[in-house]
Amino acid sequence: MSNGSSGRSSSGRGSSGRGSSGRGSSGRGSSDRGSSQGRPDRRGRSSRSGGAGGQQRSGGGRSGGKRTGGGPRAGRPGSAGAAKGLGGRQVEGRQAVRELLIAERRKVQEIWIAAELEGDDGVGDIVEIAAARRTPVLYVARAKLEREARSEAPQGVLAYAEELAEADLGSLIRGDGRSAPFLVAVDGVTDPGNLGAIIRSCDGAGVSGVLLPRHRSVHVTPTVAKASAGAVEHVSMALIPGLPSTLKQLKEHGIWIVGLDDGADRDLYNLDDLADEPICLVLGAEGAGLSKLVRERCDSIVSIPMLGGVSSLNVSAAAALATYEIARLRRGVK
Repeated sequence: MSNGSSGRSSSGRGSSGRGSSGRGSSGRGSSDRGSSQGRPDRRGRSSRSGGAGGQQRSGGGRSGGKRTGGGPRAGRPGSAGAAKGLGGRQVEGRQAVRELLIAERRKVQEIWIAAELEGDDGVGDIVEIAAARRTPVLYVARAKLEREARSEAPQGVLAYAEELAEADLGSLIRGDGRSAPFLVAVDGVTDPGNLGAIIRSCDGAGVSGVLLPRHRSVHVTPTVAKASAGAVEHVSMALIPGLPSTLKQLKEHGIWIVGLDDGADRDLYNLDDLADEPICLVLGAEGAGLSKLVRERCDSIVSIPMLGGVSSLNVSAAAALATYEIARLRRGVK
């Protein structure tokens, strides 16, 4: 496999809504730092009227400002104060709520729909699926729904559900026995829109698991779920105590660690047969890129060539290119 990248390298600049950007996902230079192994072996609402699946109306109240991020407020179904796990108790947006119902991976306690959307074709399938799942649907004043919303555009639909279950790291390392593990780890990605888009790409590219650090990383907020278009319901995600130590553990189990960041020793498009091995792609944070300890744990750092005037890509765009390139190589597509 040839080293080096052509042109400038992309980084994963984050879009946090403040126009800030950084280097977090690709790169130019060199790094086979750390101990590179030989080629690894393959190996509540307390009372409701109408009963389950019933449709109810609820009053409004003064309109208020929307809040972004975080999980459901205390006192709502499924709320348990500060989120300690993956999160995901409050889901907003039509596609995210639709996938929540379709996936049937967790209990949905109730769905709120803006009253003016009653009978609207745009939410008709949500109402039908909810009825089939015996999930209560409440029609509420839009002002009330938007006061509860944590994302910028809930599209008149909001759901309360059980928290997303964490995947077992050991199971992700072992894989399903049909194909080599394909993992993606994020190093300090804190923008929920970026994480949601990353998870959506991971689902589309067939990633077998996403690793989220317990600290210094956003987990599944309403904005993440909405930005993922409901992909959070289908992608296995594990919370890990620390990324450097987890990457060391992965290497001990024969998984290659490939960082996407500035300072690359090879081009993303020169991965070749490495893509067929058990692999973990590591994406750097918005702004800072890969941290020093994480870089040292990588077997290789790869970059996305930048041929125009802009020197980097947003971390979620870089994630899409990298995951689909690995998926392409695994399928043997030339």
